[in-house]
Order: sequence, then C-alpha cells, then structure tokens
Amino acid sequence: MTIRKITHAGRSTRAVLAAVAAGSMLAACSGAGGSSSGGGGESINVLMVGNPQMEDIAKLTKDTFTKDTGIKVNFTILPENELRDKVTQDIATQAGQYDVATIGAYEVPIWHKNDWLHELSSYAGKDSAFDEADLLKPMVQSLSGDDGKLYALPFYGESSMLMYNKEVMAEKGITVPEKPTWQQVADIAAKVDGARPGMKGICLRGLAGWGELGAPLTTVVNTFGGTWFTKDWKAQVNSAEFKKATNFYVDLVRKHGEVGAPQAGFTECLNALSQGKVAMWYDATSAAGSLEDPKSSKIAGKVGYAYAPVDKTDSSGWLWTWAWAMPKTTKKADAASKFMLWASGKDYEKLVGEKLGWSRVPAGKRASTYELPEYQKAASAFGDITLKSIEQANPTDPGVQPRPTVGVQFVAVPEFQDLGTKVTQEISAAIAGKTSVDKALDKGQKLAEETAKTYQ
Repeated sequence: MTIRKITHAGRSTRAVLAAVAAGSMLAACSGAGGSSSGGGGESINVLMVGNPQMEDIAKLTKDTFTKDTGIKVNFTILPENELRDKVTQDIATQAGQYDVATIGAYEVPIWHKNDWLHELSSYAGKDSAFDEADLLKPMVQSLSGDDGKLYALPFYGESSMLMYNKEVMAEKGITVPEKPTWQQVADIAAKVDGARPGMKGICLRGLAGWGELGAPLTTVVNTFGGTWFTKDWKAQVNSAEFKKATNFYVDLVRKHGEVGAPQAGFTECLNALSQGKVAMWYDATSAAGSLEDPKSSKIAGKVGYAYAPVDKTDSSGWLWTWAWAMPKTTKKADAASKFMLWASGKDYEKLVGEKLGWSRVPAGKRASTYELPEYQKAASAFGDITLKSIEQANPTDPGVQPRPTVGVQFVAVPEFQDLGTKVTQEISAAIAGKTSVDKALDKGQKLAEETAKTYQ
C-alpha cells in the first residue's frame, strides 16, 4: 500500500500535447473493486490532485473500502498543475499507468471525443445504492458526453465565492455585502490590509496555470465584459475589457495581496486565510470545509461567505467538479469502477462526516447532501451559498457576449490547456513586477490568434 505525493514540477503540458497531437504522505493504500472474479488481493493505481478532500480519501480507504473488498488502492497525489501534466501524459499517450484519475469539466467532453475514457453510466446504472438521479444536474451535464452518458463520476463540485475573516471585519467596522462588487472588495482589501501584524488584505491566485491563476482571473474577465474569444473565434486577449479586468486583478494582488503571490495557488491561499495571514480570499466554494475544520484552521467558526464578486454581470461564479475518470487503457475496469462508485457515493460522504467532521464532506455533487441534518448544521454558514452558486453558474453564457464554447473559467478546446497556461505565465510575471499587463496580454493575443485559426 503506497501513497506517493509529488510536489515538484513535471514536464510541460504543451510538450505532452505536442507529442500526441497531429513523499510526505503516509502510506494509506486501499482498494477498489477488482476483476469480475472478485478482486481478492488485486490493486489499482489512482492519480489525483492534492486537495484536502483527496488527502482525506487517501487516509480513509484502507480501513474501509480495502477492508471490505480486498482491493488495494495505490494513490499518487500531485499539486494541480503537475496533476494536469501527468494525467494528460498518461491518458493522451495511452501509457496505461493509472486505472483511475481525477479530471474535470474541461477534460471530459474533449477526451470523450478522443475515445480515451470508459463510459460510466452502465456501472452507475447497475448500482442502486449509487443513486445517479441524486447527482446535481450541473455536475451531470459537465461530465457527460454528447451521447448523454457519464464519462466521469463527480467526487465533489464547486463554484467560487468570497471568504473572509469575520473578526477582522468586525474590528474594522466593515460589513461585507452578500453580493459584493469587485470594487467593493478592492476597497475592503485596502482597509483591512495590515489590520493585524503581517496580515494582507486578500489572497488571489498568482501561480501560473490555466486552472490556477486562469480560473479566478477568467471569472473577473467575464464580469468586466471581456472574453478570450468572440463567438466567431476572434481573439480578445488584449481587448479593452480583458485589459481592464487583468489590470484590476494584478493591481489588487500587488497592492493588497498575499506575500509570494506569483507562487500562490489554491493550496497556498487556503493556508493563508486559515492561518490568519490574509483577511479575504476569492476562490473555490469547496475550500469552506477546510476553513471550518478546527483541526487545521485557526479561524474555524469565524469565516464569512459571500457570492462571487461582480461588475457587469449578475453572477460570476465558476463551475467545476473534480471527478473520477477511468482511462480506456485500464485492465481493471471492474475494480476501478467499484472504487469510483464508492468514492462518489452517499456512504462515503457519511463516512467522512462521522470520521473527520461533517464540514469536510466532499459536497457540491448530490442534492441529498444538503438535506442531511448533520451537514446542514456543519455547513450552515456556507452550504446555501455554495449550492446556489453552483446552480446559478452558467457555462453557456458566463459573460456579456456569446461564446464559441461552453465553460465559465475555461474555453473548451484542447488548445486552451497550453494557451491558458502560457498567458497566465505572462500575467504571473506581471504580478511579480517583471513585465507589464499590456506586454503580457499583447503576447497572449498573438498566442490566442494562433489558436483561433484552427476554428475560424
């Protein structure tokens, strides 16, 4: 039983795509179903992103799932950017190293069309305890192929929201609106910057990566009236609206953001808010469970929550799910499917609640989660905003103009993985003071124009 937690950067996603195109975690392996013979002594390899919910399942699997099935699960846990590189490398090149991997709403429709993923509706449909009808519609839609079948099972779902230290706000006499504008957030960040020794006003991701810095930044671009591409694939990266949004974001981070912002992603910002190093954070709704856990958060019970800030749109939250997918290369489909059904099931949610605390339940994917009295109590501060934010997210119309693809915080074409990462590298450099936003976006425009040629 092995868990490998890898924290160094892997090779670039672009190199992987080009090739295919024309530790510190404790060992806690566990198992997921096996072959049709029953799976005794069988093992599967699972690759997953290093978020708190995944670290929880790595700890719980051995004494529950493996104990019940006899199937060992060997987990490899990677930071988000490295996870994306590794999973693309393994699945796109048909390497077959992993039986299960965490991917999301961006990858599923693209990889389904490439015939890289097992369909999972047949497995879910045969398992009455799984209750596929209980899954939230936005999650099902984002993980389904054009044939209507599921190609990944959601582990947890999320939108985005503003999270803040209520004690600090009270000390400064500040009331954070439930539905703030970005200008209101910037004004508050200025007022609470330095409210306590070493405390900064806000944490915003500055770590390059289409799914790191690119995710929150694109929601700001959307609500400021910008877009990566028009409906007819004209690149808009250096448009006035895109520039205004990016300048706003970069200025806010540089003036009132976290220390080491160019290297700060989801994990670093989670740590910054939970340990009292910043007063606010705009990011994934799924972070709330960790913020409310007194074992890891110094501000548990003292966190306020507000909807994703806006400018020109009524809402701006993203839509995402980290989900379990099964590469077609696996030779252990039965075992892998048993693990995925268990990991995305109701019983696993109850296991987390009872063993680790109800705030840590991997929520955002099932309607029934929000009906559990224990979860309602633990999530009283953030559950309603989370669910409504997921329901309000509009991947087909997230801004002020029509889009060429679905997606709130991404453009759903294979090239965006490389484009978004390269552009955010330039913007991260602007946050570091190594270039200007104008220069960064002018470079990004040229890259976006090259991408657009494929679709015009």
